[in-house]
Amino acid sequence: MTALARTSTQVAHSLAESLVATAERIPYDLIALCARIFPAAVFWASGQTKVEGWRVSENAIELFKEEYRLPFVDPVIAAHAATFAEHAFPILLVLGFATRLSALALLGMTLVIQFLVYPGAWPTHGVWATCFLVLIARGPGRISLDNWLHVLK
Repeated sequence: MTALARTSTQVAHSLAESLVATAERIPYDLIALCARIFPAAVFWASGQTKVEGWRVSENAIELFKEEYRLPFVDPVIAAHAATFAEHAFPILLVLGFATRLSALALLGMTLVIQFLVYPGAWPTHGVWATCFLVLIARGPGRISLDNWLHVLK
């Protein structure tokens, strides 16, 4: 190997180490906050499409009857349960309260959606699942009510 090639390799290696060191300084608290907020926004928006005022819309019930067709669950019950979950758990996630439980619940919903409703949307569901797994495994971070209240952080 020539001196120039050796120097180029050393420079590239040094640059890679610098980039890794910089990335490792990203605070987990920021990562956890993002993992809580962005999937929560998706589930909240989905929940909003299922309500008219303070009640589950007939369109939502029809969606569960005709498009989702979940096995073993009455569509009316499924529509109400999903609508509640898509509102309650995102709020808890954003607040960072009962974070691991909320992430686990939304991971469960994600798996149902993936395997029973929209199996072709695995890249999107994989991103959501990854966020939820990070939160379940590592917790909500310090920017959370769980941390401030010292609850299962």
